[in-house]
This record gives sequence, C-alpha cells and structure tokens, in this order.
Amino acid sequence: MDPKCKVGQKVIIRPVSEQSGPRDSTIEPYAGQVGEVTDYYWLSPQAGKVFYLYTVRVGKNRNEIALHEDEVEPYKG
Repeated sequence: MDPKCKVGQKVIIRPVSEQSGPRDSTIEPYAGQVGEVTDYYWLSPQAGKVFYLYTVRVGKNRNEIALHEDEVEPYKG
C-alpha cells in the first residue's frame, strides 16, 4: 500500500471520531487547517498490514505535528 500523501503536499487536518480508538493527543486545535507534509513513516504492526504516520507543518508558527493517516486528507484547493 502506497502513502496517500507525499512530502511537500498540502493536506487538510481532520480529526477522527473516538470510535476509531484512542490517540496520543488531541488535534482539535488544528482541525480544518491546511498544512504541508514534511516527512512520513510507515509501520507494519501485523504482517501484510501497513499504515502511515505523517509529519505536517501547520499554523502561523509552522509547528510540526505527527498525524495518523486517517487524520490527513489531500488538499484540493
């Protein structure tokens, strides 16, 4: 499975519901903002299963935050 976002790509940050499982921290302050992917990593918790984590630069201060794959959506604007 390929990553859905690439380095340099603009993304929209979207929080997921609590039903998807607990997360390390809340991303609510960044919800709806557009950021830029600066890096990404893949994890394979089970053989044949891969998911991605993205480092995204966002906000006026250009903070970098780590986001799960289901918390980013490619920006189409």
